[in-house]
Amino acid sequence: MNLALSPDALMAELGARARAAARVLAATPTERKAAALRAAARAVRSAAPAILAANAEDMAAGRAAGLSSAMLDRLLLDDRRLEGIAAGLEAVAALPDPVGETIAEWTRPNGLRISRVRVPIGVVGIIFESRPNVTADAGALCLMAGNAAILRPGSEAMRSAAAIHAALVEGIVGEGLPADAVQLVPSADRALVGALLRAEGLVDLVVPRGGKGLVARVQQEARVPVLAHLDGICHVYVDRAADLAMASEIAFNAKMRRTGICGAMETLLLDRPIARACAPMLARLLDAGCEVRVTEDLLALDPRLVPATPQDWDTEYLDAILSVATVDGVEGAIAHIAAHGSAHTDSIVTEDAATAERFLDAVDSAIVLWNASTQFADGGEFGFGAEIGISTGRLHARGPVALEGLTTYKYKVRGSGQVRPG
Repeated sequence: MNLALSPDALMAELGARARAAARVLAATPTERKAAALRAAARAVRSAAPAILAANAEDMAAGRAAGLSSAMLDRLLLDDRRLEGIAAGLEAVAALPDPVGETIAEWTRPNGLRISRVRVPIGVVGIIFESRPNVTADAGALCLMAGNAAILRPGSEAMRSAAAIHAALVEGIVGEGLPADAVQLVPSADRALVGALLRAEGLVDLVVPRGGKGLVARVQQEARVPVLAHLDGICHVYVDRAADLAMASEIAFNAKMRRTGICGAMETLLLDRPIARACAPMLARLLDAGCEVRVTEDLLALDPRLVPATPQDWDTEYLDAILSVATVDGVEGAIAHIAAHGSAHTDSIVTEDAATAERFLDAVDSAIVLWNASTQFADGGEFGFGAEIGISTGRLHARGPVALEGLTTYKYKVRGSGQVRPG
């Protein structure tokens, strides 16, 4: 590949090669795609020393550059996480193939037989920061859904992504599929991001995975369709009919399991009648090192609590910081989420089924949960094997986007000589 080319010319070369690979993948049988992913998993395990060495270099550079602890946590690979990447490839290989599925079929009075059938999208561009596992997750999902992928990792993850990508290509090529099925943009030049976003006719969909700045740029500059979420302002509402021991476990997990992921709780809502009884719940978070910012009526519960400001309700912290508000019942919680949520993931804790169903119906988020942590906002936890991202939009796909979300459909119409009357 000629790195001396202009960004647009280089992206045109990548796009043309991806388009050719996509045509091959669209016609590839399920078992061959699955075999390629299983081979890629074996290659990842075999390449573990090289991948971990590359990641160590990325981590050292990240620390020197002053990356936040949350960013470093996303960047880190170890034996357990690397095995998770390999297992994820095998999990995607085992999933039902959506390509060719007949979604619906019917016959018109004139005898035309019409069917709506799932087909690949084509070429998918993925722009991501920090998380090197996206290299494998996105590549596997795109391939299994019959799409070619163009991956552009952030500079902080470039060495790790390149090492994982090399193992993916080894497995893919070893099973006779084109190396260009999953391509890695070969430079950290930011101009290549712009070229990817301008690649009309070459790229069919762009998926950004990263911070708010990246996603905002992609949404503003893209001339190809974008599938993304901007913020993950996730809520847990503890209802007056909640089991408070359960609520404490859920709230603690939703905030503290991993604070830097988009499914982490950022705001805890307490039903006013039981707010004082939730003091141990807040103390547990404080004891774990979480800064807790609360409405004025809660300040007296613990001297370590600090006052919340109006900006807190609209902030995605991605850190050990939590805002807490009291609300008037489920309707108050629904209203607060409507005013301040980001349509990502919101949870209710209650033993009252009618109240739970009201919440599940009325909260207009991509994922709504009852008596469960918001950290289940993950394609793997949904049984999808992996995810290419979480979408909070209303068109095409919503929530964790996996194989089905990486397909579109076409209509097949079978006739017997019908012509349309004048």
